[in-house]
Amino acid sequence: MIKKSLGGTLLPAIILTMFNAMAVEPPAPYGAIPTERQLAWHELEYYGFIHFTINTFTGKEWGYGDESLDLFNPSELDVTQWVRVAKEAGMKGLILTCKHHDGFTLWPSKYTEHSIKNTPYKNGKGDIVGDLAAACKEAGLTFGVYLSPWDRNHAEYGRPAYVEYFRNQLRELLTNYGTIQEVWFDGANGGDGYYGGARETRKIDRSSYYDWENTWAIVRKLQPGAIMFSDIGPDIRWVGNEKGFAGDPCWATYTPHGVEPGLAPAPGMVKYKEGVNGHADGEQWLPAEVDVSIRPGWFYHEDQNEKVRTPENLLNLYYQSVGRGASLLLNIPPDPRGLIHEKDVESLMGLRALLDATFDVNLAAKAAVTATNTRGKDPQFAAANLLDGNTNTYWATDDGMTTASVIVELDGLQTFNNVLLQEYIALGQRVREFSVDAWVDGAWKQIAKGTSIGWKRILQTESITTTKVRLNINAAAACPTISTLELYAGPTG
Repeated sequence: MIKKSLGGTLLPAIILTMFNAMAVEPPAPYGAIPTERQLAWHELEYYGFIHFTINTFTGKEWGYGDESLDLFNPSELDVTQWVRVAKEAGMKGLILTCKHHDGFTLWPSKYTEHSIKNTPYKNGKGDIVGDLAAACKEAGLTFGVYLSPWDRNHAEYGRPAYVEYFRNQLRELLTNYGTIQEVWFDGANGGDGYYGGARETRKIDRSSYYDWENTWAIVRKLQPGAIMFSDIGPDIRWVGNEKGFAGDPCWATYTPHGVEPGLAPAPGMVKYKEGVNGHADGEQWLPAEVDVSIRPGWFYHEDQNEKVRTPENLLNLYYQSVGRGASLLLNIPPDPRGLIHEKDVESLMGLRALLDATFDVNLAAKAAVTATNTRGKDPQFAAANLLDGNTNTYWATDDGMTTASVIVELDGLQTFNNVLLQEYIALGQRVREFSVDAWVDGAWKQIAKGTSIGWKRILQTESITTTKVRLNINAAAACPTISTLELYAGPTG
């Protein structure tokens, strides 16, 4: 009977039990961790903002809400040009200002007459939201919507009826235009406006007026994969400035704090400057989105054509956003023709050339690597995972081992000036302090150091020529999980 059992079903069960007993478990998650939708957002890194509305034709940044609809009539509007430029620039998606503070809608909303449907454009048959959504889908770009909570045109703004109007428009955008990757809620709320002809100032209680929990629930129901932005999330946070930089460090975890003790945080009612750095042990996974314009203004103004950011300036923004674990949301406003202006295109392509010249060749791709500690001595957590180009594999140490090093033996003498690191963030942001050394003149020389790594950290260094590099994890809140170490040589001079 025993031999029969061993030869039948019992032996495989014993082997499986023994295998499971020997298998090394992955590290337990630490602190706040990202959702699947947040992980997908992290992979985008660089995408575009399209500010285009009736303001484009009035020269204003914030329309008052009483603008004549006859003004909106772009002569050469081509959303495929927007998408082509964005894709060639290296962007992975676009977000459109479907309704800015002036209340004008770029889609034929059935809830308002202050809409593209009452303009000369396409004899009132235009739908720029629909056109851009379709063009993004065709090109493989993600599509997001900006819907201003403030509306300086609507007669009921500041009263309960407006909130239902706002939600109805949100439902239109989330049900009629396919997959929405991001929903962008601005923190600017309340003030002077047209308000159906009242022409007065209306103030709201930002902490309660929009009933954000129930407004967010509409997004969760209709577009469960969509990321929501505001200065308190709930998925990604404002970085706290519009200058184009994240802090150093920029932690992906964050605890929003109200502007006064005892006052709950809300969009437009938060200590937003804390978003620049985040918090090392924040209560929520709320990584930073860096929103910045390629021009001084958010909307196109002809007198700013000579003030478009240079490729070199844009590259610096890239290092200070993507290079610090945040995303870069770069605004590229179409002109009154309905096209991305030639000056903007030139700078965008210049940035793409610089990025390609820097990050096309990973000089550590053919290296060998060893570690001072590997979790359970298990190959699935080996240091070789740092070099395999897969962000879902990682080097990890034993529990309690919060300091460790890896040595990367390069394929001969290599010269680089960029070090790229990534944590396996699905298990949380764990590293608190690290340094990078290079073997120079027969000794280790520190060439970079930092605190936060997170999704991605790019450290610019002096030009280093060496045969080996060492990454030191000097402090961590839990055993480190590092997915990537890459070396690049960017243009110099």
